[in-house]
Formats: sequence, C-alpha cells, structure tokens
Amino acid sequence: MTRLILNFFITGVAVLIIDRYLLGGIRAGLKKRKFPQKRSFAIFYYTLSIITLIGVFFSIFFKMGLGFRAAFLLLFFLSLFTKALFLPFILVDDLRRLFLWVKQKTRKSQAKSQPGPDAIPRSEFLMKAGLLAGSIPLGGLVYGTISGVYDYRVKHRTLYLPNLPKAFDGIKLGQISDIHSGSFYNKKAVAGGVEMLMKEKADFIFFTGDLVNSHTKEMYEYQDIFSKVKAPLGVYSSLGNHDYGDYAAWPNEAAKKKNFDDLVATHKNMGWDLLMNTNRRLKIGGEEIGILGVENWGSLSRFPKRGRLDLALKNTDDLPVKLLLSHDPSHWRAQVLDFPQIDVMFAGHTHGMQFGVQTEHFQWSPIQYIYKEWAGLYHQGAQQLYVNVGYGFLGYPGRLGILPEITIFELKASPNPSLQKGV
Repeated sequence: MTRLILNFFITGVAVLIIDRYLLGGIRAGLKKRKFPQKRSFAIFYYTLSIITLIGVFFSIFFKMGLGFRAAFLLLFFLSLFTKALFLPFILVDDLRRLFLWVKQKTRKSQAKSQPGPDAIPRSEFLMKAGLLAGSIPLGGLVYGTISGVYDYRVKHRTLYLPNLPKAFDGIKLGQISDIHSGSFYNKKAVAGGVEMLMKEKADFIFFTGDLVNSHTKEMYEYQDIFSKVKAPLGVYSSLGNHDYGDYAAWPNEAAKKKNFDDLVATHKNMGWDLLMNTNRRLKIGGEEIGILGVENWGSLSRFPKRGRLDLALKNTDDLPVKLLLSHDPSHWRAQVLDFPQIDVMFAGHTHGMQFGVQTEHFQWSPIQYIYKEWAGLYHQGAQQLYVNVGYGFLGYPGRLGILPEITIFELKASPNPSLQKGV
C-alpha cells in the first residue's frame, strides 16, 4: 500500500510539472485573449488538475461509489488524453525555438547580443493547432452525447455448455442490463431499442439489474415500453445496487420500503419474473435447466450484499445446467467461482464506463482499473461470465466507444467451453 501511495504521489507531481509546461503553450495560443494571461486563470487551471488527482486518489484508496469513481477516472483520462495531444506541438515548437537560437548563436557578430531560447516567442500557429488537437476528447464527449447514447448494438454470441440437454441445443437467450430509466429523455429512441430486441425473437430473456437510478417513479413513463419485452419461455430479472433506493434521501424508512415494494411490483406489472435469491426450472419436453437469480452482491465499495447463492441453488442439484443472474460482475470471483455447479453468470453494472474502445478482438476502458471483468465473455475452468455494458446510462449522458448493448446468445452443447471466442 505504501509503495502504491508513493507511485501515485510521483505520478501526481509529474502531472503538475507537465501542467506547468503546458500552461505556457495555452497562454501563447490564446495570447489575444485577456483571461488566459491572468493569474486567476493559472489558479483555476491548477485547481482543476489538483481536484481531479484528489478524486482519483479517493477512488483508488477509499471505498467510494461507482459513480464517483467512474466520474473522476473519466475526467482524469480525458484530461490526460487532452494533454497528450497538446504536448507534441509544444515539444516541436521548443525544438524550433532551440534551432533558431543555435542558428543565431553561430552568427559571431550577433552572439553577444542575441537572447536565449526562452526569449524567442512561441509559434502562435503551433499553439493554436495544439489546442485544437487537445480539444478532440471534449469533442468526442459531445459526439457521444449526441450520437452514442441511444445507438443500440445487437451482439450475437454462441455460448457453449457441455451439459446442455439436447432439447435446449440452439435455443436463443437475450440479455439487457442497466436500464436506468431515470436518465432517459427520448422515449422514441428507447422504444426503438426494445423493437431491436424483439426482432431477434429470443426464446427467453434476462434483465440483470438497475431498472432505475433511485426512485421507482422514474420507470412509470417507460413501463409501457418495457412491458413489450416478452419471450415464449419468459423474461427473468434481477436487482441491481440502484434498485434499493440507497442513493436517495427518504423522509423515513417506510417511504424507502414503499419505493422498493413499488419497484418489485413494477417488474410484475411488466410481466417480468423477478428472482430474489431463488430459482426457476425452464422446461422443454422432458428436459430442464435452472435459472437462478440473486439480489445485488457487490464486493467493491459499499454496494449491497444481499445475494444468497445458497438460497438460489436450493433444490437444483438434479439440473444439468444452471444460469445465474447477478448484477455485479465482482460477485463472480468473490463467490460464484466457489460454486462449480453454476455454469454461467450474467451481469451488468459496469456500463463499460460509457467510454473506451471496444472491437471484436480488443477492448479498453478506464473501468478495467476497478473491475477485472467489465465487458464481454470470461472463462475460468468450466465456468463462464458474461458482462453486458448496459442499455441505459448514468452520470455522463452519452456513450463514447462503448455503445449500449443488446446481447443475443445461442446456447450450444459442447464438450469444451474454452472453444468460445470473442470479447
């Protein structure tokens, strides 16, 4: 821990040194404007950087909520990208200035009177070009708000299960997660995503938690839309950390309990089978598999730890395949891997931080510094985990690189689950 704190301190000092270096370039690029030349601008500039570093420090070393962590990590990496894009222009300009100084020094007649390289003014063109390049991450955020937030993508995955009964071979399972209805502002776009899910004609569907941000009433405007999420073999749902009302101020415990009871009723009203530390048997012909659902269990921060695998597994010993709905992917390593009878866990929660890079063969997001498993399919031994990056959004009203997801799985029997490829 001491070594980690020391490394963070060194990183912080390095960031502030770079900030000092970049400040001169910013002022040169905006020299015709008064405010950047003032001392108050420098104070604002350094304060913003220090606040970001403090936020990242608390995110790493203290048990802060995911929203807090994600916000400061996103701010830190965006500022880092901005500085990284601006820095080469200042370095090139310094090389230019050094070349001019050396050239002037070689002229013997001017050697005594020539100023040092610091006195040679910066190139206003290079500084403005650098500022333009540095604004790209901010432009990306704006683009993600306008374009990415409702840009639903259907991802198809083949899920290999060695013990899958023959009657279930080829069956289609759909998954959505993290609706966060309190963040929506475009009903037509939300309904369009539901239509995309329904066109896939999944045989059964999972929803893996966070229906709302805090209040059940957030869902009332969208209940008619998500009531259209139907499947022949049922829609099964679970709870996420936001579904308990823990992030809102309530006048008393009775009001909080009523909010939660209303949320449970909302699942029922939509025709969704909410699994709270229990299980269901999915039957085709004479063969069955198990669908297990637990309440939220998060190993990080102060997230609720209400999940009970012992209760969810009750009376399921005879089932050859067990599929688990559990909102937080950290539950997989913390507990689920200790229950080898659970074949696959389906999770959400991370949102992929709504920012990063995701292709067929590569993915990166700052959220990976909080969650080891944060998007896509993971294996350990015969057990598997799939993390859906979410249908909705929270905090930042957009998505950049990590787009909202609808996942469609084809379940296939296979003697070797490690054959499954993809992220």
